[in-house]
Amino acid sequence: MKILANDGISTLGKSLLEAQGHMVSTDKVSQDKLIETINNIGFDAVLVRSATTVRKEVIDSCPGLKLIGRGGVGMDNIDVAYAREKNLTVINTPASSSQSVAELVMGQLFSISRFLNDSYKNIETGDFTSLKKNYSKGVELRGKTLGIIGFGRIGQSLAAYALGVGMKVVAIERRPRVQPIQLKIAGQILEVPVKVVDNILDVIKELDYISIHVPKQTNGASVIGPKEFSLMKKGVRLVNTARGGVIEEDALLKALEDGTVAAAALDVYENEPNPMPELLTHPKIACTPHIGAATLEAQDRIGVELAELIIAFANEHGI
Repeated sequence: MKILANDGISTLGKSLLEAQGHMVSTDKVSQDKLIETINNIGFDAVLVRSATTVRKEVIDSCPGLKLIGRGGVGMDNIDVAYAREKNLTVINTPASSSQSVAELVMGQLFSISRFLNDSYKNIETGDFTSLKKNYSKGVELRGKTLGIIGFGRIGQSLAAYALGVGMKVVAIERRPRVQPIQLKIAGQILEVPVKVVDNILDVIKELDYISIHVPKQTNGASVIGPKEFSLMKKGVRLVNTARGGVIEEDALLKALEDGTVAAAALDVYENEPNPMPELLTHPKIACTPHIGAATLEAQDRIGVELAELIIAFANEHGI
């Protein structure tokens, strides 16, 4: 097979594919040249992350395509249902990046609890008297309640980390239940039950922290908007590593200004790669450039999982 890994693939994943006789190109193709390149070179498969979209136009214009792969979880940049209607195979790697995203969230929770993002920007002033006064009202994670919206692999991985540092965890998902979470500590496994509720409004007043792990909503609606902000505990802290738009950004800025939200951490934005400037410069927002799954270990896992799925597909279809 000829494979275009347009948003890259790990060296290990590429090597596994090439060892099976497949040709893999990692040369980046701009979105407006994607159709032309796929057809001219005769690519059988295109692999993307979040930077490249594979919509109806690409699918209709590239009759030689057999497979579309997404390195990661969310597939809102691919017209999945339409592709499958056209008998294209669509794959993704939902398990590979759970730990890396969960660890980024934990880093952000610590950061926005102790003003790490803003103090770093201002430490070069050397005015320790003012700096200590400005950043002396941090809070501890232990004993605080974390609400996790969306309780799939990433949400459950985050729950294990949060429980490990002594936080209370409440999950919000469509299917209410008690979900056992395994904590692996010093070679031992401890199982902790986590309550899952189906309506955030039932628990929103209890939450000291909120982390969001849901896909982009099909109707474009936000998960956290003015109504939810109006019901939150004063001084709540928010993290979004899911998708831009699941938090209504204008409402977030207002909630930061009136003190409803003490701080926020964002890894995703509505208008990537050109987010609203007010978010990037706000002293109470810790920003990262959509790097949730960007660890060396996760990239290897994603590459290997993609390679294994593609090799199985090729073998099944005799390609």
